[in-house]
Amino acid sequence: MKSVDELVVDKAKEIQESNRYSDPEMAKLIGCNRTTYNLIKNRRKPVGAIFYRGILAFLENNGNGLFTLKGEGNNNGGRSRNIPRKTKETDINLELNIDGSGKYDINTNGIKMFDHLLSQTAKHGRFDLVVKATGDDEHHLIEDVAICLGKALVEALGDKRGIVRMGDATVAMDDALAMVAVDISGRGYAVLELPFSGNDMAGFPTDLIRHFLETFAIEARLNLYAKVLNGTNDHHKAEALFKALGRALDMATSLDKRISGELPSTKGRLEE
Repeated sequence: MKSVDELVVDKAKEIQESNRYSDPEMAKLIGCNRTTYNLIKNRRKPVGAIFYRGILAFLENNGNGLFTLKGEGNNNGGRSRNIPRKTKETDINLELNIDGSGKYDINTNGIKMFDHLLSQTAKHGRFDLVVKATGDDEHHLIEDVAICLGKALVEALGDKRGIVRMGDATVAMDDALAMVAVDISGRGYAVLELPFSGNDMAGFPTDLIRHFLETFAIEARLNLYAKVLNGTNDHHKAEALFKALGRALDMATSLDKRISGELPSTKGRLEE
C-alpha cells in the first residue's frame, strides 16, 4: 500500500499532467512556492497541510467532490502528527490525526480514569488518538501528555488556513452539564470553572483535570473556556467536560471550504 504522501503527490502529478500546468502554475494553484512544490513532487520533502488542502480545494472546485486519501493508518495526509517526549520523569509517545474517525488506543501507565477521559475526547471529537505513556507519578505524566497533545494539534494544523477556528459544545451526562468553548487563536489562555466535590473518581485527583486543561491550552496555543454548569457526581462532570472538549475541537479544526486557503482572521495572520 502506498503511503499518504505518495498518494497526494500522485494526485498532484495527475492534475498537472491532465491540465498541462507548468510547475509555477501548479505551485500557485496549491498555495505554495515553486521550490516547495518541486521538492514535494520529487519526494524530497513531506506533504504538508497547505499542499494537501490545495489539492483538495482544486478537486472540490472542479466538481470532483470530497477527495479523501486513505493511507496506512491515516485518512488525511496533512493533519496528523506523532509527538514523542522523554524526560527523567516521563516517557510518552502520542499520535494524533485530526481527520480521523474517533479511534483510540490509550494507555497512561494504569491511570484508568485518565485513559477513559482522553478516549471521550477522541471518540466525540472524531480524532484518531494513540497515547502510550509511563511516568514516575500522575502529576508529571498528565502534564506531559497535555504538552504532547497540544504540540501535536499545533503541528497538525500547520498555518491554520481554512479552519473554522472557533468552536463550542455543551454536553449533558446524567446529572451533569458541561460547556467548552475554544478559539484557535495562536494564544494560549484558559478560563476554567470546575466545581468538583471529591467523589466517585476512583482516587483520581480532580485538580489534575484543571492542570491538564491549562497545560493543553498553553501548548495548543488556543483560548479555552471550560465550565461545569451542573452536577453532583464528579465522574459525570469530568466525562461531560472531556466530551465537550472533543466536540468543540472538532468544530474549530474543521475546514471551511468557503475560505479555502485563507486565514480566519481580519489581521491576516494568527499569532504564533
